[in-house]
Amino acid sequence: MSAMNWLDRGAIAIKAASKGWQTLGDDFCIIFDRDPAARHWLEVLCCYPGFHALLLYRLAHWLHDRHVVFFPRLISHLGRFLTGIEIHPAATIGKGVFIDHGMGVVIGETAIVGDYCLIYQGVTLGGTGKETGKRHPTLGQHVVVGAGAKILGNIQIGDYARIGAGSIVLRAVPPHCTAVGVPGRNICRTNTQTCPLEHGQVPDVEAIAVQALLDRIECLEQQIPQLIQDQ
Repeated sequence: MSAMNWLDRGAIAIKAASKGWQTLGDDFCIIFDRDPAARHWLEVLCCYPGFHALLLYRLAHWLHDRHVVFFPRLISHLGRFLTGIEIHPAATIGKGVFIDHGMGVVIGETAIVGDYCLIYQGVTLGGTGKETGKRHPTLGQHVVVGAGAKILGNIQIGDYARIGAGSIVLRAVPPHCTAVGVPGRNICRTNTQTCPLEHGQVPDVEAIAVQALLDRIECLEQQIPQLIQDQ
């Protein structure tokens, strides 16, 4: 192999390593922006299982991309044992992703998670059957997935979308939209980018439905006198 080929390979390796360290730095720094309880870098480094899970995932993913057998899954299994978070080595996760608390999070083999997503405990990005190929969801950038939410199947969750806690989402969610309920329903859309930590702004689906019924009843009651006169 010529010296030029060795130099090219070395440059590629250095570039990849630099990008990897930058991604880890984004994963680390985003915690201070997203978690008010994060006060010291040593505390975050040692006591945040979401960061540990991503650290192990990125190592496993790096090995998986290089077609290393067995060890990527072993690292993934170790990460699950240590953190309670299961991330398949083949999944694609962008930079600046924060898995808060993390216990019970499952991210499937063909799932794609965009940059700066916020994922809470108990979330599943899973499939819906035994189909092969792309069978897990794709999350855009800056998506917030509330605690216990399940997003199933090869569906697209748009940028800045919000998934309410406990929701089961089986259909695509447009950008800047909020989905809540079982099954998940798209109930609002806004052009503003709300803070990902403002969970109180997620609409109450049941309250909206009840209010719509009350408004309809009031409208019908107002028409009763006119109907009586017409008789």
